[in-house]
Amino acid sequence: MGSEDRVKLVNFWASPFGKRVEWALKLKGVKYEYIEEDVYNMSSLVMELNPVHKKVPILVHAQKPIAESFTILEYIDETWKQYPLLPQDPNQRALARFWANFGEQKLMRAARKAMTTSRDERAKALKETRELMERIEEEIKGKKYFGGDNIGFLDIALGWISYWLPVVEEVGSMHIIDPLKFPAITSWMTNFLSHRVIKDNLPPRDKMLVYYRNLVN
Repeated sequence: MGSEDRVKLVNFWASPFGKRVEWALKLKGVKYEYIEEDVYNMSSLVMELNPVHKKVPILVHAQKPIAESFTILEYIDETWKQYPLLPQDPNQRALARFWANFGEQKLMRAARKAMTTSRDERAKALKETRELMERIEEEIKGKKYFGGDNIGFLDIALGWISYWLPVVEEVGSMHIIDPLKFPAITSWMTNFLSHRVIKDNLPPRDKMLVYYRNLVN
């Protein structure tokens, strides 16, 4: 790979958004340079590469920056054809994008709200989170991965459920993922976290707990 084709990832260690990008690159066997960023004291590099949103993750390929994790995932899938992430069928591709956005815009926001709001609001947010999880349960039922037999775009997009959500549960002293109520999700979490690429690329859980407790306090 020539210097003009080098791949760089600017990210923050605890970001589930950036971790998606890492998983995708590693699943496809793409070599990249990792650049850790302090999200509380953004460097001029972030301002230069992502002046619109001023946040990570940022993928730099062929000296050109790409921002926003879902956009980056699609770019990676279109650029490196090995190990396809998105389904080939247009309808299935659209559904994968739909559920990825559902997880991002609804489920993640509800779970975060349940962790950070006052006690009065927490019960309402927790109820909403569980109801949204029921939709995900129906979607994964009968499958090893959302992508079928292999990890795909939607698995990566919803991967935060497997590792970040249990941390949110512990920090917020709440219970969302009941194995009896969500057996398909629980099974998927086990399959996802036991995959060699995923299990070798997760942030330390003890460090995550400290980070999220600081966010709440």
